[in-house]
Amino acid sequence: MGQTVSDAPLLNNRYQLQHTIGSGGMAVVYRARDLMLERPVAIKILREDFSRDPTFRDRFHQEAKAAANLSHPNIVTVHDFGLDAGRLFLVMEHMPGTDLKTLLRQRGRFSIDEAIPLIIQACAGIGYAHRAGLVHCDIKPHNILVSPDQRVKVTDFGIARALASIQPDEQSQVVWGSPQYFSPEQAAGGPPSTASDVYSLGVILFELLTGQLPFQASSPSELARLHREVRPPSPRTYNSEIPPALEQIILKVLSKEPSARYRTADQLGRVLIAFPQQANSKQDPPVTSLSAAPDARPDVRLPDGTDPGAVAVLDEDDHTFDFDWITLGMGLLATLAVGGLIPYWMYVWFQLNPIR
Repeated sequence: MGQTVSDAPLLNNRYQLQHTIGSGGMAVVYRARDLMLERPVAIKILREDFSRDPTFRDRFHQEAKAAANLSHPNIVTVHDFGLDAGRLFLVMEHMPGTDLKTLLRQRGRFSIDEAIPLIIQACAGIGYAHRAGLVHCDIKPHNILVSPDQRVKVTDFGIARALASIQPDEQSQVVWGSPQYFSPEQAAGGPPSTASDVYSLGVILFELLTGQLPFQASSPSELARLHREVRPPSPRTYNSEIPPALEQIILKVLSKEPSARYRTADQLGRVLIAFPQQANSKQDPPVTSLSAAPDARPDVRLPDGTDPGAVAVLDEDDHTFDFDWITLGMGLLATLAVGGLIPYWMYVWFQLNPIR
């Protein structure tokens, strides 16, 4: 949108813009200082053509409110939002670090020990939003921030959903901004679900471990067709170190039908937590080692408080479940109670029908 710090050094008479830390087709992100609370913040200022659209403005406010209610260590906190000088803006916590896409460009690919803890943390944040009834709709490495100590925070909740309210000709410019990570149902123009976010996480995990995207094409329409119709390649084709069990998890997540995937990011996170680390791993990962003692790890937990060190039990469809001993006990008591009445009813029957 061509906005520079010199054009608007003070936003909403409160936020001092300092320098640009990122930009894209829909917005520019600045590092700024909150003069009222005297703290650094990150501010996303949307393109002026988006800001002029009244429908989009209303939807943006609704989604920003919903995002501001998300409080989780793996989600970037939204502090404020508004309209200043005709420009929509979103004020978020400032997190030192780099987005996952930049790290991928720098490193090519990640080891299993490095990639799985990052995705588990992303699953924890996204799963928390799923439990709150929110679908991100635009999960991609650009929206996953990694701090120097390997903490993960997911950003841009709600913005993609707000973009769905703009005019179709404008929407195409944004919806196809990162079609490499869209689910088949999104590529077909259908409404996204929590399983759509899970598919996008699967694409990211595929890319982290192989350094390649599962689908590549020269046009958005061809990418959409590939996501809808073509089976993803085997990750082991690109990285033979990927165990077959992990490959099965990735391919399940990349299923065309949402019902064939894990339904929420929580489920995917639990499956990855249960996945055993390579026995011959030589590198001690900086976050959430799946083999470390629980009190030796950072506090990375799923929304229901599940400890990443806990071993999940999988059913035949790879969905996790907990064995409910209380229910089993109640069932046994009920069986004993009913069984104990049998002699009584036999006595009553013989009294009413004496043997002659």
